[in-house]
Amino acid sequence: MSQQTVFITRLVPQKGLDLILGEPTIQAEIWPGELPPPREILLQKVQGIDGLYCLLTEKIDDELLDAAGSQLKVVSQMAVGVDNIDMAACTRRHIPVGNTPGVLTEATADLTLALLLGTARQLVRAAEAVKAGRWRTWEPMGYTGPDVYGSTVGIIGLGRIGLAVARRLQGFNVRLLYYNRRPNPAAEEVGATWVDLDTLLAESDFVSLHFPSTPDTKHFINAERLRKMKPTAALINTARGDVVDQIALIEALREGIIAYAGLDVTTPEPLPADNPLLSLPNATVLPHIGSASITAREKMATMAAENLLAGLRGERLPNCVNPSVYG
Repeated sequence: MSQQTVFITRLVPQKGLDLILGEPTIQAEIWPGELPPPREILLQKVQGIDGLYCLLTEKIDDELLDAAGSQLKVVSQMAVGVDNIDMAACTRRHIPVGNTPGVLTEATADLTLALLLGTARQLVRAAEAVKAGRWRTWEPMGYTGPDVYGSTVGIIGLGRIGLAVARRLQGFNVRLLYYNRRPNPAAEEVGATWVDLDTLLAESDFVSLHFPSTPDTKHFINAERLRKMKPTAALINTARGDVVDQIALIEALREGIIAYAGLDVTTPEPLPADNPLLSLPNATVLPHIGSASITAREKMATMAAENLLAGLRGERLPNCVNPSVYG
Protein backbone atom coordinates (compact mmCIF):
# COMPACT_ATOMS: atom_id res chain seq x y z
CA MET A 1 0.00 0.00 0.00
CA SER A 2 1.34 3.43 -0.94
CA GLN A 3 1.48 6.26 1.60
CA GLN A 4 -1.99 7.55 2.50
CA THR A 5 -3.12 10.51 4.58
CA VAL A 6 -5.85 10.63 7.20
CA PHE A 7 -7.38 13.43 9.24
CA ILE A 8 -8.83 12.58 12.66
CA THR A 9 -11.09 15.33 13.92
CA ARG A 10 -10.54 14.81 17.68
CA LEU A 11 -8.39 13.01 20.22
CA VAL A 12 -10.22 9.70 20.56
CA PRO A 13 -9.47 6.75 22.87
CA GLN A 14 -5.92 5.51 22.42
CA LYS A 15 -6.94 1.99 21.40
CA GLY A 16 -8.47 3.38 18.24
CA LEU A 17 -5.55 5.68 17.52
CA ASP A 18 -3.05 2.85 17.99
CA LEU A 19 -4.66 0.83 15.19
CA ILE A 20 -4.25 3.74 12.79
CA LEU A 21 -0.88 5.04 13.94
CA GLY A 22 0.52 1.51 13.88
CA GLU A 23 0.13 1.35 10.11
CA PRO A 24 3.46 2.44 8.55
CA THR A 25 1.77 3.45 5.28
CA ILE A 26 -0.59 5.91 6.95
CA GLN A 27 0.23 9.49 7.80
CA ALA A 28 -2.35 10.71 10.28
CA GLU A 29 -3.03 14.19 11.55
CA ILE A 30 -5.07 14.48 14.75
CA TRP A 31 -6.89 17.67 15.70
CA PRO A 32 -5.62 18.37 19.23
CA GLY A 33 -8.31 20.78 20.41
CA GLU A 34 -10.83 20.05 23.11
CA LEU A 35 -13.52 21.47 20.81
CA PRO A 36 -14.15 20.37 17.21
CA PRO A 37 -12.11 22.05 14.49
CA PRO A 38 -13.80 25.22 13.22
CA ARG A 39 -15.48 24.75 9.87
CA GLU A 40 -12.95 26.82 7.93
CA ILE A 41 -10.07 24.85 9.46
CA LEU A 42 -11.79 21.54 8.76
CA LEU A 43 -12.22 22.46 5.10
CA GLN A 44 -8.47 23.10 4.93
CA LYS A 45 -7.44 19.98 6.80
CA VAL A 46 -9.41 17.59 4.58
CA GLN A 47 -7.77 18.77 1.37
CA GLY A 48 -6.06 15.86 -0.34
CA ILE A 49 -6.77 13.29 2.38
CA ASP A 50 -7.52 9.63 1.65
CA GLY A 51 -9.53 8.96 4.78
CA LEU A 52 -11.57 10.98 7.28
CA TYR A 53 -12.19 9.84 10.87
CA CYS A 54 -14.92 12.09 12.27
CA LEU A 55 -17.47 12.60 15.02
CA LEU A 56 -21.09 13.75 15.14
CA THR A 57 -19.85 17.32 15.57
CA GLU A 58 -18.60 17.57 11.98
CA LYS A 59 -20.92 18.36 9.08
CA ILE A 60 -20.00 16.13 6.16
CA ASP A 61 -21.63 17.61 3.07
CA ASP A 62 -20.97 18.45 -0.58
CA GLU A 63 -18.79 21.42 0.37
CA LEU A 64 -16.52 19.33 2.55
CA LEU A 65 -16.35 16.41 0.11
CA ASP A 66 -15.47 18.79 -2.70
CA ALA A 67 -12.75 20.32 -0.52
CA ALA A 68 -11.35 16.88 0.23
CA GLY A 69 -11.09 15.88 -3.41
CA SER A 70 -11.88 12.87 -5.56
CA GLN A 71 -9.17 10.72 -3.96
CA LEU A 72 -11.13 10.47 -0.66
CA LYS A 73 -11.76 6.77 -0.11
CA VAL A 74 -13.66 6.54 3.17
CA VAL A 75 -15.50 8.50 5.86
CA SER A 76 -15.51 6.71 9.22
CA GLN A 77 -17.57 8.10 12.06
CA MET A 78 -17.10 7.25 15.74
CA ALA A 79 -20.83 7.14 16.41
CA VAL A 80 -23.91 5.09 15.68
CA GLY A 81 -25.92 7.97 14.25
CA VAL A 82 -24.96 9.66 11.00
CA ASP A 83 -27.37 12.62 11.05
CA ASN A 84 -24.45 14.96 10.37
CA ILE A 85 -23.44 13.18 7.15
CA ASP A 86 -25.03 13.79 3.77
CA MET A 87 -25.32 10.13 2.83
CA ALA A 88 -26.54 10.86 -0.69
CA ALA A 89 -23.52 13.08 -1.36
CA CYS A 90 -21.13 10.36 -0.16
CA THR A 91 -22.91 7.64 -2.12
CA ARG A 92 -22.85 9.70 -5.34
CA ARG A 93 -19.08 9.86 -4.97
CA HIS A 94 -18.86 6.12 -4.17
CA ILE A 95 -17.43 6.91 -0.73
CA PRO A 96 -18.37 4.30 1.89
CA VAL A 97 -19.41 5.67 5.28
CA GLY A 98 -18.71 3.67 8.42
CA ASN A 99 -20.35 3.85 11.83
CA THR A 100 -20.23 1.93 15.13
CA PRO A 101 -23.55 0.11 15.65
CA GLY A 102 -24.41 -2.27 18.47
CA VAL A 103 -21.72 -1.08 20.86
CA LEU A 104 -23.78 1.43 22.84
CA THR A 105 -26.60 -0.79 24.04
CA GLU A 106 -25.46 -1.63 27.55
CA ALA A 107 -23.85 1.74 28.28
CA THR A 108 -26.95 3.64 27.13
CA ALA A 109 -29.23 1.32 29.11
CA ASP A 110 -27.12 1.91 32.23
CA LEU A 111 -27.34 5.66 31.71
CA THR A 112 -31.10 5.49 31.10
CA LEU A 113 -31.66 3.73 34.40
CA ALA A 114 -29.36 6.19 36.19
CA LEU A 115 -31.19 9.14 34.64
CA LEU A 116 -34.59 7.68 35.48
CA LEU A 117 -33.60 7.15 39.11
CA GLY A 118 -31.79 10.47 39.33
CA THR A 119 -34.77 12.34 37.91
CA ALA A 120 -37.22 10.62 40.24
CA ARG A 121 -35.10 11.24 43.34
CA GLN A 122 -33.84 14.71 42.28
CA LEU A 123 -30.21 13.70 42.72
CA VAL A 124 -28.74 16.57 40.71
CA ARG A 125 -30.74 19.24 42.59
CA ALA A 126 -29.84 17.67 45.92
CA ALA A 127 -26.13 17.45 45.10
CA GLU A 128 -26.10 21.06 43.86
CA ALA A 129 -27.74 22.19 47.10
CA VAL A 130 -25.00 20.54 49.17
CA LYS A 131 -22.25 22.18 47.10
CA ALA A 132 -23.97 25.57 47.35
CA GLY A 133 -24.25 25.39 51.14
CA ARG A 134 -28.04 25.07 51.15
CA TRP A 135 -28.07 21.85 53.20
CA ARG A 136 -29.25 23.24 56.52
CA THR A 137 -31.08 20.33 58.11
CA TRP A 138 -33.04 17.18 57.34
CA GLU A 139 -36.28 18.21 55.69
CA PRO A 140 -39.32 15.89 55.92
CA MET A 141 -40.35 16.67 52.33
CA GLY A 142 -37.01 17.87 51.00
CA TYR A 143 -36.08 16.53 47.52
CA THR A 144 -38.82 13.93 47.58
CA GLY A 145 -39.90 12.26 44.37
CA PRO A 146 -41.86 9.31 43.03
CA ASP A 147 -40.91 5.71 43.71
CA VAL A 148 -39.49 3.72 40.84
CA TYR A 149 -40.07 0.45 42.69
CA GLY A 150 -43.55 -0.83 41.94
CA SER A 151 -44.27 1.87 39.35
CA THR A 152 -45.47 1.54 35.76
CA VAL A 153 -42.79 2.20 33.16
CA GLY A 154 -43.66 2.70 29.51
CA ILE A 155 -40.95 2.11 26.91
CA ILE A 156 -41.49 3.58 23.47
CA GLY A 157 -39.24 1.63 21.15
CA LEU A 158 -38.54 -1.85 22.50
CA GLY A 159 -35.44 -2.50 20.41
CA ARG A 160 -32.00 -3.46 21.69
CA ILE A 161 -31.63 -0.54 24.08
CA GLY A 162 -35.26 -0.60 25.16
CA LEU A 163 -34.97 -4.30 25.98
CA ALA A 164 -31.74 -3.72 27.89
CA VAL A 165 -33.50 -1.04 29.97
CA ALA A 166 -36.43 -3.39 30.58
CA ARG A 167 -34.07 -6.11 31.85
CA ARG A 168 -32.56 -3.70 34.35
CA LEU A 169 -35.98 -2.62 35.56
CA GLN A 170 -37.08 -6.15 36.37
CA GLY A 171 -35.36 -5.87 39.73
CA PHE A 172 -37.61 -2.92 40.60
CA ASN A 173 -40.85 -4.90 40.45
CA VAL A 174 -42.27 -2.52 37.84
CA ARG A 175 -45.16 -3.04 35.49
CA LEU A 176 -43.66 -2.77 32.02
CA LEU A 177 -45.61 -1.44 29.05
CA TYR A 178 -44.21 -0.87 25.59
CA TYR A 179 -45.25 0.60 22.29
CA ASN A 180 -43.80 -0.45 18.92
CA ARG A 181 -45.43 -0.41 15.52
CA ARG A 182 -45.75 -4.17 15.95
CA PRO A 183 -45.22 -6.51 18.92
CA ASN A 184 -41.67 -7.62 19.72
CA PRO A 185 -41.52 -11.37 20.56
CA ALA A 186 -38.58 -10.63 22.88
CA ALA A 187 -40.93 -8.66 25.15
CA GLU A 188 -42.04 -11.88 26.77
CA GLU A 189 -38.62 -12.43 28.35
CA VAL A 190 -38.90 -9.14 30.25
CA GLY A 191 -42.60 -9.35 31.00
CA ALA A 192 -43.48 -6.29 28.94
CA THR A 193 -47.00 -5.79 27.59
CA TRP A 194 -47.64 -4.31 24.15
CA VAL A 195 -50.21 -1.49 24.29
CA ASP A 196 -51.28 1.34 22.06
CA LEU A 197 -49.53 4.66 22.48
CA ASP A 198 -52.40 6.44 24.21
CA THR A 199 -52.65 3.68 26.83
CA LEU A 200 -48.93 3.78 27.49
CA LEU A 201 -48.92 7.55 27.94
CA ALA A 202 -51.98 7.53 30.18
CA GLU A 203 -50.88 4.72 32.50
CA SER A 204 -47.10 5.14 32.80
CA ASP A 205 -45.36 6.81 35.72
CA PHE A 206 -42.18 6.96 33.64
CA VAL A 207 -42.07 7.15 29.84
CA SER A 208 -38.69 6.25 28.34
CA LEU A 209 -37.88 6.94 24.69
CA HIS A 210 -35.73 4.55 22.63
CA PHE A 211 -36.28 5.09 18.91
CA PRO A 212 -34.28 6.76 16.13
CA SER A 213 -34.57 10.25 14.75
CA THR A 214 -36.25 10.18 11.35
CA PRO A 215 -38.54 12.60 9.49
CA ASP A 216 -41.45 10.54 10.82
CA THR A 217 -40.35 10.71 14.47
CA LYS A 218 -39.47 14.40 14.67
CA HIS A 219 -41.46 15.87 17.60
CA PHE A 220 -43.07 12.47 18.15
CA ILE A 221 -43.61 13.61 21.73
CA ASN A 222 -45.51 16.85 21.20
CA ALA A 223 -47.90 19.01 23.23
CA GLU A 224 -50.86 16.76 22.51
CA ARG A 225 -49.08 13.62 23.65
CA LEU A 226 -47.60 15.29 26.72
CA ARG A 227 -51.15 16.16 27.80
CA LYS A 228 -52.03 12.48 27.66
CA MET A 229 -49.42 11.67 30.32
CA LYS A 230 -50.10 11.67 34.06
CA PRO A 231 -49.45 15.01 35.79
CA THR A 232 -47.17 13.06 38.15
CA ALA A 233 -45.23 11.36 35.32
CA ALA A 234 -41.63 11.74 34.17
CA LEU A 235 -40.38 11.74 30.57
CA ILE A 236 -36.93 10.20 30.04
CA ASN A 237 -35.14 10.73 26.73
CA THR A 238 -31.83 9.08 25.86
CA ALA A 239 -32.71 8.70 22.16
CA ARG A 240 -32.38 11.91 20.10
CA GLY A 241 -33.28 15.46 21.03
CA ASP A 242 -35.58 16.19 18.11
CA VAL A 243 -37.99 13.34 18.86
CA VAL A 244 -39.37 15.66 21.56
CA ASP A 245 -40.90 19.06 20.88
CA GLN A 246 -38.71 20.88 23.37
CA ILE A 247 -40.81 24.04 23.47
CA ALA A 248 -43.89 21.97 24.27
CA LEU A 249 -41.91 20.08 26.93
CA ILE A 250 -40.82 23.31 28.64
CA GLU A 251 -44.43 24.48 28.74
CA ALA A 252 -45.58 21.11 30.08
CA LEU A 253 -43.01 21.20 32.89
CA ARG A 254 -43.84 24.79 33.79
CA GLU A 255 -47.59 24.23 33.86
CA GLY A 256 -47.54 20.90 35.68
CA ILE A 257 -48.86 18.93 32.70
CA ILE A 258 -46.10 16.44 33.59
CA ALA A 259 -43.99 16.48 36.72
CA TYR A 260 -40.42 15.72 35.57
CA ALA A 261 -38.13 15.30 32.60
CA GLY A 262 -34.74 13.59 32.43
CA LEU A 263 -32.86 14.32 29.21
CA ASP A 264 -29.50 13.15 27.90
CA VAL A 265 -30.26 14.62 24.47
CA THR A 266 -31.54 18.06 23.52
CA THR A 267 -32.06 20.40 20.58
CA PRO A 268 -29.58 21.90 19.92
CA GLU A 269 -26.50 20.26 21.39
CA PRO A 270 -24.83 21.71 23.30
CA LEU A 271 -27.78 23.48 24.89
CA PRO A 272 -27.10 27.22 25.45
CA ALA A 273 -26.76 28.15 29.12
CA ASP A 274 -29.69 30.57 28.84
CA ASN A 275 -32.11 27.97 27.49
CA PRO A 276 -35.23 28.01 29.68
CA LEU A 277 -35.07 24.24 30.07
CA LEU A 278 -32.01 24.66 32.29
CA SER A 279 -33.83 26.97 34.71
CA LEU A 280 -36.57 24.47 35.48
CA PRO A 281 -36.16 22.68 38.82
CA ASN A 282 -38.03 19.62 37.53
CA ALA A 283 -35.76 19.05 34.51
CA THR A 284 -32.55 17.03 34.73
CA VAL A 285 -30.36 17.65 31.68
CA LEU A 286 -27.14 15.77 30.88
CA PRO A 287 -24.58 16.52 28.12
CA HIS A 288 -25.29 13.50 25.87
CA ILE A 289 -23.26 10.95 27.85
CA GLY A 290 -25.25 7.81 27.04
CA SER A 291 -22.19 6.06 25.60
CA ALA A 292 -19.76 7.47 28.15
CA SER A 293 -18.46 4.23 29.60
CA ILE A 294 -14.79 3.46 29.09
CA THR A 295 -15.59 0.11 27.50
CA ALA A 296 -18.13 1.56 25.06
CA ARG A 297 -15.98 4.50 23.99
CA GLU A 298 -12.91 2.32 23.44
CA LYS A 299 -14.96 -0.12 21.37
CA MET A 300 -16.40 2.75 19.33
CA ALA A 301 -12.90 4.08 18.67
CA THR A 302 -11.57 0.72 17.52
CA MET A 303 -14.60 -0.01 15.33
CA ALA A 304 -14.24 3.37 13.64
CA ALA A 305 -10.52 2.70 13.11
CA GLU A 306 -11.29 -0.71 11.58
CA ASN A 307 -13.78 0.89 9.19
CA LEU A 308 -11.23 3.51 8.22
CA LEU A 309 -8.45 1.00 7.57
CA ALA A 310 -10.72 -1.24 5.52
CA GLY A 311 -11.73 1.71 3.35
CA LEU A 312 -8.13 2.73 2.79
CA ARG A 313 -7.29 -0.82 1.69
CA GLY A 314 -10.20 -0.85 -0.73
CA GLU A 315 -11.96 -3.51 1.34
CA ARG A 316 -15.61 -3.59 2.36
CA LEU A 317 -16.17 -1.71 5.63
CA PRO A 318 -17.11 -3.99 8.56
CA ASN A 319 -19.95 -1.58 9.35
CA CYS A 320 -21.07 0.38 6.30
CA VAL A 321 -24.05 2.73 6.37
CA ASN A 322 -24.36 3.02 2.55
CA PRO A 323 -23.57 -0.48 1.22
CA SER A 324 -24.97 0.46 -2.19
CA VAL A 325 -21.53 1.96 -2.94
CA TYR A 326 -20.38 -1.63 -3.44
CA GLY A 327 -22.93 -2.00 -6.20
